[in-house]
Amino acid sequence: MSTPQRLIYGPSAIATPANAITVLRICFAPVFVLLLLSSPTSIVPFWLWAGLALSDKADGYIARRQGVTRSGAFLDPLADKILVFAAFGALFVLHRIDGLPVLIMGLREVAVSVYRTQVLASGKSLPARLPGKLKMLVQILVIGFALIPFVGQHDHSLINVGVWIAVVLALVSAVQYFFDSKSIKA
Repeated sequence: MSTPQRLIYGPSAIATPANAITVLRICFAPVFVLLLLSSPTSIVPFWLWAGLALSDKADGYIARRQGVTRSGAFLDPLADKILVFAAFGALFVLHRIDGLPVLIMGLREVAVSVYRTQVLASGKSLPARLPGKLKMLVQILVIGFALIPFVGQHDHSLINVGVWIAVVLALVSAVQYFFDSKSIKA
């Protein structure tokens, strides 16, 4: 029989271990980009990306055990967006991915963020749903795949198929947010 878990941090806490990991993830975005652009044929950016992706799981695990906070609920998706679009930007500069799907996903992120802010201001919340989670997973995997030197430098078609799958999931999840907000009462 398991004992009830004691939460350490309340919803209004800011200085938590989970948030510290999230802030470190944000701080590593420019380090990752500089490393990738300066050593595009190295495997090191792949391993750094893998570590950053795993640290996202770590901060979520810690937050659930010690207490989910409003600041963490804001910072974690922000860190994800910063890292994903920093990686997409660097991969675009290196000609490993096309710009149009990245632009579409970027515009979607801005639109959904503005919309979610308006919905939150009305007293509603829009939790992430399966298409949004799948979008993030596909983005992380496609970026990781593009960072493998012998793949990312040669097989751009497979990478771009993955990016377009992420675009479809991004658009589906955006539509779902819209419909979810209409059915949730404040």
